[in-house]
Amino acid sequence: MKHIVKWLLAATLGAACQNLAAVELYGYIRALGGTTDSRSAACYKLAGAATKYRMGNECEVYGEFRVGQQLNAFDDGSELKAYVMVSNFKPMTDDALLQDGRSDSRFAQAYVTWDKLPALNGGSLWAGRRYYKREDIHVTDFFYWNPQGLGAGVEDVVIDGPGGAPLKFSYALFRDDNKDQDDKATRHDIQLRGFKVNPNGQLELGLSLIPSNHNPAGGDSGWGVTVQHRQQNIAGDGWNKLAVQYGVGPGIGLGNTGPLESGTDVQRLRIVEGIYAQMTPRLGGMLTAVYQRDTADAGDQTWTSLGGRVTYGVTRQFKLQAELGQDWVNPSTGDTRSLTKLTVAPTWAMASNFWARPELRFFCTYAKWNQAAADAAVGSGDAAVASLASNGVFGNDKHGVTIGLQFEGWW
Repeated sequence: MKHIVKWLLAATLGAACQNLAAVELYGYIRALGGTTDSRSAACYKLAGAATKYRMGNECEVYGEFRVGQQLNAFDDGSELKAYVMVSNFKPMTDDALLQDGRSDSRFAQAYVTWDKLPALNGGSLWAGRRYYKREDIHVTDFFYWNPQGLGAGVEDVVIDGPGGAPLKFSYALFRDDNKDQDDKATRHDIQLRGFKVNPNGQLELGLSLIPSNHNPAGGDSGWGVTVQHRQQNIAGDGWNKLAVQYGVGPGIGLGNTGPLESGTDVQRLRIVEGIYAQMTPRLGGMLTAVYQRDTADAGDQTWTSLGGRVTYGVTRQFKLQAELGQDWVNPSTGDTRSLTKLTVAPTWAMASNFWARPELRFFCTYAKWNQAAADAAVGSGDAAVASLASNGVFGNDKHGVTIGLQFEGWW
């Protein structure tokens, strides 16, 4: 009897350890606290710009936690998995009521995948709500190619490309991008990645289609295309991404769904450049540039952005960081708006390289803007934009300083 109990206990513990080994855990958190003229921290963003430079400039607490679990492993090598991710966002400025100061919690992802399917040449079959094949620039948190949403599809199916080189084909059908999208619309996303064009470099192609017959807002059909060149292995793990995107009508979301009431006169051209490198064990950095031109019968607008971040490891756990960003927005009616933002941040971190996290930054952020930026900020529901307005935190001043602590970590 004693041997039977030992065997049952060993079998139970073994099964538990196997299930634990199949669990995937991911988490991310950031938080900022500081002061601006004896008030809570203010952040800075230009009206008409899609992003802001984020170091010392994210006046919120945000966290996300994802759990993945292998449900079954099949004899053919394929795996059935499920993922759930919850997130929470809480603004932390005196103007938080502009964005509703209550915490915003949601199930950001909930989906299942059947991976490594022989019938799909190693590709996957999936369904649910997920962050899908997103491309971003970290220093601005700019997800310029972001076809996330609720849907289903096949992903990374290996097919023969030119000369027999393997390419990865993906198709997804989405119904909405997120829970805040009022009108739901069908969106087809088609991607083909892996065109080898130079050593360590490849082309990636994307097409987004939004049929008008599924458009509840009554606008025209829309489409968007993305062509991206990805260069890898720059100074070790460094990379360069250059994306050219063009969209028409609701396709100006350039991956996700743009305004559904848009007609074919509404068009967007966007060029995004991002480069990261850890040049030495101590010195790392990331640079980015964006050019975006929107045209429509109602008027045109151009947004241009240029900036980057550099990190230098003084010791193993201490580094100095600096981030400088410049944004310009030029509408067809009105003066050009401009915003310059500079942050210097002595930082404690787990290591001295660019990506080492978690890290705690003591930062000082200085921003300067012009009168056109202040005028365009009046009435904005975005607290970071509203801080530039003449009736905002700084009154008639066209500059501001925020000092504080910022934490960022992931695992």
